[in-house]
Amino acid sequence: QVMTIRDLLDGESMALVAQERALRNALGRLSRPPSLVVTDSQAFLKVAADVPRDVPMTSFSILMARFQGDLTAQVAGTLAIERLRTGDRVLVAEACTHHPIGEDIGRVKIPRWLTQFVGARLEFTHVQGRDFPADLSPYSLVVHCGNCMGNRREMMSRIHRCREAGVAITNYGLTIAYSLGIFERALGPFPAALETFRAARG
Repeated sequence: QVMTIRDLLDGESMALVAQERALRNALGRLSRPPSLVVTDSQAFLKVAADVPRDVPMTSFSILMARFQGDLTAQVAGTLAIERLRTGDRVLVAEACTHHPIGEDIGRVKIPRWLTQFVGARLEFTHVQGRDFPADLSPYSLVVHCGNCMGNRREMMSRIHRCREAGVAITNYGLTIAYSLGIFERALGPFPAALETFRAARG
C-alpha cells in the first residue's frame, strides 16, 4: 500500500486513503469520480458494491502481480481453479515470514474461499520465505502472495519453475477475485491481462 501511494505521489497524482467502511462516504464527497480504486483483496466484495461500475477497480495484490512478476501468466494460471477436484493439492506460498494470526489470509481465508468455490475438499500446503519446494509436481495449483517483501527476479524465477513443471501459478488477489466472481472487473485496469482471460475462456 505504501509503495502504491509513493508511486502516485511521484507521478503527481492525488491519493485518497479510506477504510472500506468509509469508502461510500468518501466517494460521495468527491467532485468527480476517481480514476482508479485500489483495495485490499480481502475487502473486494464490499468495495465492489460501493464503487460505481464505471470506475476502474483492482487490488494491491494484483498491482504487485504486475509490478513484481508476470500478470498475464498469473491470470492464465488462475483459470486452473476451474479444474480443481477433490483431493487436489494447492501450494500457498508467501515470500515473507510473518507470524500468522487469527483469520490469516493465506492459511484461513484463501483456503476457505477456494474450497467454497470449488465445492470439494482440497489439500493445502503452506510455505514461507525461501522454502519454495524444488519439486512442484504434487501440486495442481500454486497460489503466491503479492511478493511485496521480495524482488521481481525471484518472483519471475518461481513463475518460470512452475511453467517448467507444468503447474499453474496465480496470486492472492487474483485467486480472491476469481473465487468471489469479480475477476473481470478486477482486471479492468489491465487490458492485456483481461484479454488473456477472455481468450483463454473462449
